Amino acid sequence: MRFNPKARLDTSRMRDVGRSGGGGGGMGGGGMRIPIPGGTKAGGGIGGVLIIILFLVLTQCVGGGTGGTSLPDTGLDTSRMAGTDTGRYANCKTGQDAQDSPDCARVAVENSLTDFWSKALPDQSDTAFQPISAMQTFSGGTSTGCGDATAEVGPFYCPTDSTIYLDTTFFEQVLQGQLNGPAGDFVEPYVLAHEYGHHIQNLLGTMGQVQTQRGPNSDAVRLELQADCYAGMWAKNATTTGDASGEALILGLTQQDIQQAIEAAKSVGDDRIQQQTTGRVNQEQWTHGSAAARVKWFQVGYSKGTLQACDTFSPATVE
Repeated sequence: MRFNPKARLDTSRMRDVGRSGGGGGGMGGGGMRIPIPGGTKAGGGIGGVLIIILFLVLTQCVGGGTGGTSLPDTGLDTSRMAGTDTGRYANCKTGQDAQDSPDCARVAVENSLTDFWSKALPDQSDTAFQPISAMQTFSGGTSTGCGDATAEVGPFYCPTDSTIYLDTTFFEQVLQGQLNGPAGDFVEPYVLAHEYGHHIQNLLGTMGQVQTQRGPNSDAVRLELQADCYAGMWAKNATTTGDASGEALILGLTQQDIQQAIEAAKSVGDDRIQQQTTGRVNQEQWTHGSAAARVKWFQVGYSKGTLQACDTFSPATVE
């Protein structure tokens, strides 16, 4: 992925709290420590967390309504966030910074996602766009609008505070180390695009459709696969996104970039995680979809590029 050196970066929605404690209750404490098949504890490894995190976030933050969660009106709402901003992203000014620094690349990806959805969402639906409140990075643990999160929690979106949370050690220590997932510059952008997809679902009210939480064709799986599809939509159009003045943010994606996204999608499929963590595959415990389904729906979004094509709730089966 090549960033445009002339582009100007907007860090207003970026926040980092460094290494913080995170409490013992809420999402990151007792709420996360529930067993999954094979005896693995969710609090003890990302395998369990990836399988159940969406369900916990939804049940704690969304409830059974039919509309989207109310979002902060303007600006960055830090009232429920722990820690003080470390200023990690303060020096991210240009696309050249994004080319040189993984931190600044994260800023550029957030900017690109915001620009893409600011046009695609109102163009393809009756829903007004509103950006995420923040993308917050941390390590160790942090407090969120959905409760406390520990380092074992993978990247996730909290609808209560409209924020994407990311432990910056996740990709190397967990995705690559524990799950044998891929390395590469486009792995993180795929994950961030997936989480931004959950924000779009929140705006559309799709999260309120989740009633069944487990199984290969459950509502929870359909929600996750739709977020993968939305990630594919952005990847297809990433080079059309621009900064505040219209200067292109991303000059090019390669086939290798797309392949890295596909490999990352495979590595977090429920069957792949179960096989890695328990040695057995149990479809009835799935909440995110199989590796094949995650790849399939990312590719649907990439090839067709519309919200309508990403309707995972209508088909009888999504596998």
